[in-house]
Amino acid sequence: MTTAHICIMIAIIIYLGAMLFVGYLCSKQNNDTSDFYLGGRKLGPLVTAMSAEASDMSSWLLMGLPGLAYLSGIADAGWTAIGLAIGTYLNWKIVAKRIRLYTHVAGNSITLPSFFSNRFRDDRRILQSIGAIFIVIFFIPYTASGFAACGKLFSSLFGVKYLTAMIISALIIVGYTTLGGFLAASTTDFIQSIIMSIALIIVFGFGVSVAGGPDAVISHAKSLPGYLTMMTTYNPETGTEAAYPLINIVSMLAWGLGYFGMPHILLRFMAIEDEKKLSLSRRVATTWVVISLAVAVMIGVIGLGMTEAGELEMLHGANSETIIVKIADLLSTHGVLPALLGGTILAGILASTMSTADSQLLAASSAVSSDLFGAVLKNKKKQETMLTDRVTLLLIAVIAVIIARNPDSSVFNIVSFAWAGFGAVFGPVVLFALFWKRTNWQGALAGMVSGGVMVFVWKYLVRPNVSFLNFYELLPAFLISSVMIIVVSLATKAPSKEITDEFELVQKKMAE
Repeated sequence: MTTAHICIMIAIIIYLGAMLFVGYLCSKQNNDTSDFYLGGRKLGPLVTAMSAEASDMSSWLLMGLPGLAYLSGIADAGWTAIGLAIGTYLNWKIVAKRIRLYTHVAGNSITLPSFFSNRFRDDRRILQSIGAIFIVIFFIPYTASGFAACGKLFSSLFGVKYLTAMIISALIIVGYTTLGGFLAASTTDFIQSIIMSIALIIVFGFGVSVAGGPDAVISHAKSLPGYLTMMTTYNPETGTEAAYPLINIVSMLAWGLGYFGMPHILLRFMAIEDEKKLSLSRRVATTWVVISLAVAVMIGVIGLGMTEAGELEMLHGANSETIIVKIADLLSTHGVLPALLGGTILAGILASTMSTADSQLLAASSAVSSDLFGAVLKNKKKQETMLTDRVTLLLIAVIAVIIARNPDSSVFNIVSFAWAGFGAVFGPVVLFALFWKRTNWQGALAGMVSGGVMVFVWKYLVRPNVSFLNFYELLPAFLISSVMIIVVSLATKAPSKEITDEFELVQKKMAE
């Protein structure tokens, strides 16, 4: 093993050890299920902001987005970044404070599905159960993709077997999440967002320097037809440009709709200690997201400039997503300190993956233990319910490990599909529950089911067979869900006075 690899391993081991230590510290603050799954609503504004965005971005920020820009120019990556930035801001602006207040007023709900049942007085807990099932359907494979990403990173760096690397990564994530629950996941996500930021800064500065400076990077990018414009795209195979269709722009912008239905992000809104501090959280989160997305896109352009300068080999297809890993490897050959910085970059990639995997793991386990089996456990002692919470989390993790065991599986493809699933199943219901007093439980149920079904129908039946409808499944599924909520709510009995009075109470609190 080279000196560079030893330095990289030291940086990563320190990082992983710190995450486990945080989990141990947070475990002392978990007294019941509310603490384990919502941190007792004690999060500060900075932790709320940065943990929400770290759990959102995942390895896609440090791998997917730069790789997309590297390969075909800034159009795809740029429009996606714009959609995500707009979605982030709107989610913080119109949803965050309202859902924090409403979940507290509506039975002190600690999960998104429980909020739906409490909000609409669904005594049979149909909404809670259906919501939990959808969370499990979309989140377990999503968690598996995070485990797989960590395993592939370690495997490629140190030459260990993929399965061994993946299991060790999963054990670390499961370890601190099982110990500290939501508070540990949020605190580690806050730390991970800082590491991700440092990684982006190091890669940006080193990449520009090696590529010959900003002028050289921009000059090379301009020489490629269609590479630096938002209305055209570059084809690396033919060296030609092509028009960027309007339908693609709509598809990329539609990614922003997903935010309204992401359980692991909405939980951060629900968990802040003081809803009046959410405006600070919004400013911090939006600023970080805009800067990080812009830098990630630019890293793809810089990486291509490094290739032109002869510092990196040309990357093709899915390998373009390893551009930051390649830059970290190159940096680590320049001495001990650069090797430690390279290790920090790779720890950043690991952090971005872990910050999403831990939140997904927690959301999936809460769906099972709290939403599906909560009625069975409600009369148990606190110690028994906490044990059940942790055992459930472990079982969910085992299933995710089994799914991720094959290194050649296409588990990564589930990420955009899962994003569409959550956005369509929960997004419209969240918005109508918060903003339309006439919404009832039948409408909410119709919206959830129709949104979930339409994601599958559009993905596997419509897109492959109808060329002019080949756009991201989130948009049509979100629209269908919204229409069904309105139609079914109006066609069925209006909500009771108790429900509408509670709605008005939240409106009044919002105005205070």
